[in-house]
Amino acid sequence: MKKLPVLISLLILTHSLMAKLPRVISGPMLGPVELRDAKIWVEVSPEVKSVAIRYQLPGKKAMRTVAYKGPLGNDFNPVTIVLGGLDMNSTYEYTVLINGASSGKGGRFTTKDLWQWRKPVPEFSFLTGSCSYFNEPQYDRLGIPYGKDSSIFNTMATEKAAFMLWLGDAWYTREVDYYSEWGLWNRASHDRAVSSLQPFLKSMPHFATWDDHDYGPNDIGGSYILKETSRKVFNSYFPNTSAGENGQGIYTMINWGDADIFLTDDRWWRSADGMKDSVNGKPNPEKRMLGKQQMDWLKNALLQSTATFKIITVGSQVLNPVSPFDKWLDFPVEYQELMDFLADYKINGVLFLTGDRHHSEIIKTERPGGYPLYDITVSPLTSGTHTFGAAEKNNPYRVFGLDEKQNYARFTFSGERGRRQLKVEFIGVKGEKLGEWAITEKELKH
Repeated sequence: MKKLPVLISLLILTHSLMAKLPRVISGPMLGPVELRDAKIWVEVSPEVKSVAIRYQLPGKKAMRTVAYKGPLGNDFNPVTIVLGGLDMNSTYEYTVLINGASSGKGGRFTTKDLWQWRKPVPEFSFLTGSCSYFNEPQYDRLGIPYGKDSSIFNTMATEKAAFMLWLGDAWYTREVDYYSEWGLWNRASHDRAVSSLQPFLKSMPHFATWDDHDYGPNDIGGSYILKETSRKVFNSYFPNTSAGENGQGIYTMINWGDADIFLTDDRWWRSADGMKDSVNGKPNPEKRMLGKQQMDWLKNALLQSTATFKIITVGSQVLNPVSPFDKWLDFPVEYQELMDFLADYKINGVLFLTGDRHHSEIIKTERPGGYPLYDITVSPLTSGTHTFGAAEKNNPYRVFGLDEKQNYARFTFSGERGRRQLKVEFIGVKGEKLGEWAITEKELKH
């Protein structure tokens, strides 16, 4: 009988020693992969002294190694390494090296093809979704666990998609995190390390914008006192192509095929939701969601874009007139500013892509003298769901609705130039199709 306590003690000691070994905590994850470079992200333990990526073309003997030159040995060590000078339209294999030796972690990626002026516009797909909650009982609210079936990421890892676009709430800060710099870093690190995520992280490039829960407390905006830290954390765990301008915000853009995707930041400059929409019977010009700097960028980026599809991504919904929750419509001066801009310049191909709501739907609104606008909401990945109710139960603006289901969406772009089509498929935990909707480029033109 004495052997059992000894065995337990040995197991505890072994686990303790293993926890102190230099190791990969999460990843690798693919960041942006372009024509001639690629970003690879990984998080390592504080014991690690050096990190590098060794890569090569399959079947080729020549290998290259790129070392990380930043700081290590901290409580949290997210690392991004850029591989440059790559061949176009080529598949590379790579391995993460820890202290000069293989970590056993690695994968492969394929660089973009230079199709412009040379080939027909390519067909491609990307995945998207929002609201990813992982339970941590000692810090969660009491009651039924809010986090649901995380095997949805195993399903997503099998998709042959060009990239994944996270629409916000990629992790959920808790009360223990809100006003703690260490807590914000720990939340991102903890949730990124969930085992079910790991195959998905390396299966395709990842891009992201945020919403309130991966920014800070629920519904908070520009007044958040740890916003600077939150921005550092987010940029350390999602190595997007860029992150705002002048050290402000995280907005950026993705170009893939004939689609430009504008990832806006609905938190950094956001006025409090409780600020009045109108003052003395007139729309309140002080209540803004994107802010002037970002709005100026978005307008110029839309004018610069020659893409068939121009997708504006926002953490909060944009168009839903009957939603009782936060939406761009609740910031009337800024919302109308964008609507007037789209109409005045006759911007073609615009769609909105949003998250946040714990259901998926497509909202359609008509515009006098212009094509209709659509707001495609995709949610949730693993957080709790809900049922359409109250004014939203029979929303006259909804052309597709899906409630009470975990889901993600696959956006597929196909067809010859001038006759392109976008198909949106909503997919469940085990890969079952829950609904679809499609639109042509012709339907998005003045």
